[in-house]
Amino acid sequence: MDPTNQTAISEFLLLGLTEDPALHSLFFSLFLSMCLVTILGNLLIILDIYSDSHIHTPMYYFLCNLYFNDICISMTTIPKMLVNILTGNQSITYTGCPTQVAFVMLSSYWENFLLAVMAYDRYVAICHSLRYTVIMKPCHCILLVLVSLFVSIVDALLHTLLLLRLSFCRDPEIPQFFCEFAQVIKLSCFDTFTDNLIILIAVCVFAGVPLSGIIFSYIHIVSSVLRMPSSGGRQKAFSTCGSHLSVICLFYGTGAGVYISSAVTDSSKKTAVASVMYTVVPQILNPFIYSLRNRDMKVALRNLMDSIASV
Repeated sequence: MDPTNQTAISEFLLLGLTEDPALHSLFFSLFLSMCLVTILGNLLIILDIYSDSHIHTPMYYFLCNLYFNDICISMTTIPKMLVNILTGNQSITYTGCPTQVAFVMLSSYWENFLLAVMAYDRYVAICHSLRYTVIMKPCHCILLVLVSLFVSIVDALLHTLLLLRLSFCRDPEIPQFFCEFAQVIKLSCFDTFTDNLIILIAVCVFAGVPLSGIIFSYIHIVSSVLRMPSSGGRQKAFSTCGSHLSVICLFYGTGAGVYISSAVTDSSKKTAVASVMYTVVPQILNPFIYSLRNRDMKVALRNLMDSIASV
């Protein structure tokens, strides 16, 4: 396209999930409720873990970081949507959109790496149980979290810098309730083949490596568990991985749903609904998955409720 046709823009328009004003009140109430449940649920579990010294173990330390990240994802996307519905203004500033992209990418990739770190923790606990306390020392756990956060920041910056170098000359309308990288890059004036290739390579590296680590860990976990002589030991080993596997399936399942939805349908509304499943639903369900399936969490939560009630 001729650069002379390029138009400087100061804002993008987030079209949201519906253009029907009659549904705005319903969506506002629904997403406000989901946001509050996500924040309060995850904060409650973090407080629960912090208050009970019996569960101050590497697995629960990683869980606290996972829950904190879930709060960050919700706070990055939902409040802006609620403000837009409340004010009737669908705009987001030109600087606000890349900023939102950066935080969404950071939170998504950090969750990806945290799930891989948690899989490694389960691998060490089951396959190298006698050396667990040596390998998963507190300093090592902190290092694993910091490295995963640093790598996620690098990837988020890569996406954001690629976005900032683009010029936009089409109608700046994004068929989403937040600035999704894939949708924003489609608004560029010029051919984005090189940018898409760079992003594809980055996704294969930054998402593929943690996923490969998860698969590697669980292959060895399953192999080790199946060699256990007693059925009770096998059942106990698998039970310690059940909640983590549920969260992994939820995270990657909803992510795959978004990708498949965008690939097989031209409906922007269906893609937006699929994005809700990826950016909102897992963050609500994660604390319930661990609190309902984990006996230690149930006991700690009951003790916390008793402490609060006795005050």
